[in-house]
Amino acid sequence: MPSVIEWETGRVRSSVNIPLTDVPLRAVLRERLGVPVFVDNDASVAALAEAHDAGVRNLVMFTVGTGVGGGLVLNGRLYRGATGAASEVGHTLIGLDLANGAPPHSGVFPQAGSLEVLASGRALDHLAEDAARADANSFLGKRLTRAGGVTGHDVVDGAREGDEPSIRCLRILGERLGIGIANAITMFDPLEVVIGGGVSAAGELLLGPARDTAWKYAVPGAGSQCEIRLARHGPRAGVLGAALLAAQEYAEETGGVMEEAVEGR
Repeated sequence: MPSVIEWETGRVRSSVNIPLTDVPLRAVLRERLGVPVFVDNDASVAALAEAHDAGVRNLVMFTVGTGVGGGLVLNGRLYRGATGAASEVGHTLIGLDLANGAPPHSGVFPQAGSLEVLASGRALDHLAEDAARADANSFLGKRLTRAGGVTGHDVVDGAREGDEPSIRCLRILGERLGIGIANAITMFDPLEVVIGGGVSAAGELLLGPARDTAWKYAVPGAGSQCEIRLARHGPRAGVLGAALLAAQEYAEETGGVMEEAVEGR
């Protein structure tokens, strides 16, 4: 689930992009399905799949889609923190003006200045619209005129055709994401940082600016063995990770072995 999960009980504590709060999802699904159920954050299980596939024990994952999710695999296990909220990297703050102290807080999440507001698919949509309105003759400007609206998908299409405003939009988004990656490298010193989610379809057009920015801002010495790469499993990572999680937890719960599921078959 794209939510803060209380791991021990499988309760959805809170969500930002879906209307789900304080729901005992594990208990409800176990009762309705009649089988063991485990509930975790969707980006966390995607991180588990990527770490398993790469054979690494320390990995940070960013899933850039409608919002920005994240997963942490530390010492070969998913790290959830004390309450299950440790993977919410999208809500880390990368763009606040603190010259006069903390700005007034609206109480609304995602917060202004957060990675999710600045580097998500929604942020790319906003960049696309601004670029289209600024240059009617550009790829994005023509798409706006013809279709009545532009999105991040149009940005990726335009960038692949060499459209400069589209390339600029992806550069901006990538550099913003790179600040979040730099923070992750400085904090966790992982072997890999993996970028997944729908926006990762932009490939090197997004990854290049993100990687360059991350290495500029990560503290010297951190991440000396780290690779910043795109997810290998794409949108399948979450499904494969969920299978891995189920296999691991069910084996621990029952003392059994589910080798085929662990291998992602």
